[in-house]
Amino acid sequence: MDSQIIGIQGMSCAACAQRVEKAIAKLDGIQQVSVNFATEKATVLYEPKKIKQSAIEDVIKGAGYKVKEAPMSTDLDFSQIEIKSLWKKFIVALIFCVPLFYIAMAPMLHMVNIHPPFPQALDPMQNPLTFALAQLALTIPILAAGHKFYIVGIKSLIRRSPNMDSLVAIGTSAAFLYGIYRTFQIITGTADFHVMNVLYFETAGVILTLILLGKTLEAASKGKTGQALKKLMDLAPKTAIVLKDGVEREIPIGEVRIGDIVVIKPGAKIPVDGTVTGGYTAIDESMLTGESMPVDKKAGDAVYAATMNTSGSVAFRAEKVGKDTALAQIIKLVEDAQSAKAPIAQIADVVSGYFVPVACLIAFSAGLGWIIATRDFAFGMSVFISVLIIACPCALGLATPTAIMVGIGKGAENGILIKGGQALETAHKVDVVIFDKTGTITEGKPAVTDVLPSPLSGVTPEKLLQITASAETGSEHPLGQAIVRRAEEDGLSLAKAEKFQAHIGLGVEAAVDGRRVLAGNRRLMIERGVVPGDADDETALRLAGDGKTPMYIALDGGLAGIIAVADVVKVSSRAAIEGLQKMGLEAVMITGDNARTAAAVAKQVGIESVLAEVLPQDKAAEVERLQRGGKRVAMVGDGINDAPALICADIGVAIGSGTDVALESADIVLMRSNLSDVSTAIHLSRRTMRTIKQNLFWAFGYNIICIPVAAGALYLFGGPLLNPMIAAAAMSLSSVSVVLNALRLRRLRL
Repeated sequence: MDSQIIGIQGMSCAACAQRVEKAIAKLDGIQQVSVNFATEKATVLYEPKKIKQSAIEDVIKGAGYKVKEAPMSTDLDFSQIEIKSLWKKFIVALIFCVPLFYIAMAPMLHMVNIHPPFPQALDPMQNPLTFALAQLALTIPILAAGHKFYIVGIKSLIRRSPNMDSLVAIGTSAAFLYGIYRTFQIITGTADFHVMNVLYFETAGVILTLILLGKTLEAASKGKTGQALKKLMDLAPKTAIVLKDGVEREIPIGEVRIGDIVVIKPGAKIPVDGTVTGGYTAIDESMLTGESMPVDKKAGDAVYAATMNTSGSVAFRAEKVGKDTALAQIIKLVEDAQSAKAPIAQIADVVSGYFVPVACLIAFSAGLGWIIATRDFAFGMSVFISVLIIACPCALGLATPTAIMVGIGKGAENGILIKGGQALETAHKVDVVIFDKTGTITEGKPAVTDVLPSPLSGVTPEKLLQITASAETGSEHPLGQAIVRRAEEDGLSLAKAEKFQAHIGLGVEAAVDGRRVLAGNRRLMIERGVVPGDADDETALRLAGDGKTPMYIALDGGLAGIIAVADVVKVSSRAAIEGLQKMGLEAVMITGDNARTAAAVAKQVGIESVLAEVLPQDKAAEVERLQRGGKRVAMVGDGINDAPALICADIGVAIGSGTDVALESADIVLMRSNLSDVSTAIHLSRRTMRTIKQNLFWAFGYNIICIPVAAGALYLFGGPLLNPMIAAAAMSLSSVSVVLNALRLRRLRL
């Protein structure tokens, strides 16, 4: 099964997206298809043995739309080109619209005793033909500026699948053709000019100008929804310095090949992923991991594209280039997520699919009804045009995807990678969050927490740590390595250990500076004739109760003290748990550790519900048990041994720097190892869903209220009749307002 994103050019409303989606879905071999109007992309899941991508593209073209050659890399550039083109068309239309509107409206102002300067030659009473021809001449360039509405709209009508362009084309064509008809009456001397402003040229011109303005503002606003993706793309450098035959050469990043030796100078960005082969430096990886402190790098360490070299110069071997780099995978993840639809979008899609034909029927019925009732063709046509122009499904089509685009982009800017609209929508429904312990709540590696010399030993904490670490230098046990690591961090010099022996399940024995050292559990002490005192045993029990592993240390047959080692809780864990609880969510910890250690860790972070001694393969079953109880469950883990549970949960949240397993298993990937981002992701989901519901409310409400008004419902009871030009302004404003409301998410403080 292959998945492909195909860029589509030429869609004007949600009805277009619905049409393309249905056309692709009919093809044999298509498993799933989603067409997003806001991003102008189709996400297609298909069987390559049954159908080729070229066949899918042919169907899109057959539906009257164009296929973008490289939608992923050129979308933002194309968007800017499109916006510039729309601005030019709007300016042309505006230049001719202003005098057109003035010529058409000035005589009406005279009728209400307002006398703006007006050429005598254009007086409709004295020179009606000049009055009409001047408006005709000014209207034609406006129609030319908006010619796309007619080309696309008429083609859609011919295919019996009208869209927003069809509504505009029918409405403005009706106004323009009526103006031609009235001009013909003037020429033949049959026109009745006792009522002014009956040509409707200015109606067609002003409507097109306002709609062009609306489409321009809409395109500009939609372009801003992709700014987060653009920021990610801009992170990567454009060139790289590669070592060829001992000579440094600067080449475009696209020419870097796997195996090339890349040289990085201080202050430069890493161009591709690789492994350091020489040199020593510190690299700022905050854009990838969220860690504020630069990370030291030496030979054998991994480096990632777009991270910043802060100090020394290093050389590294390129191992992942182009689309395989960690940054490229993140960009693709964000782009794919923004292209996907949320379940809530299906409501608007279904409505939009039927909306345009229904709007055409309402417009025709209302216009014909008023013509029959009033015997006034101009009045009926005004109603017909108003209904067509105001009944645009653009706002419905933009309500959901624009908010999702901004929400997912906002998350990406803050190191929260949300894999699609469905994940973003589901996250706000979560009521239970399960946390894996090791590597999620805790650091995932043991560390020394306590160095406690016995009161009668006469040994200082530094000496106790130094001599124990010296004895453990030959140990491969994680606890021993933690002690050595702590001594190195404290700058202690270690002596050479002799006669080293590792006793499996007990500890180690060695000679350090001529002294016999034992380091291990109580059983090792007893077997070697060292009897801990009551105070030492009480200390060990207390440490164990806190979830730590106590290690007895003996020197020359006498107990010297206790060193405790534990998988320490992350600094952010307690605050993160408290944040979730304040949001009304239940926090649960799941672990394979024994119940005593699990309870101690849970107590430190404020979790009351603990599932202990659970094997990795049984974690998914625990998730399902909670789901059967009616809970919406989010599972938070490291994305490797927790993969089954992450997949099983309603929302899988992976902690880490975007490993392949995490990206595959989880719905949300937290690039920082900060549990506070869990509540941030849920908060972002809640705010995004609130914005979507606001957009849908106004989009539906706009059409429910405005279409009857345009059809003359208020006029029946002595109220006003909606002018077609006001209808055009309202239609444009509705689409722009929906996008602007979505853009408010960019200012959300996470």
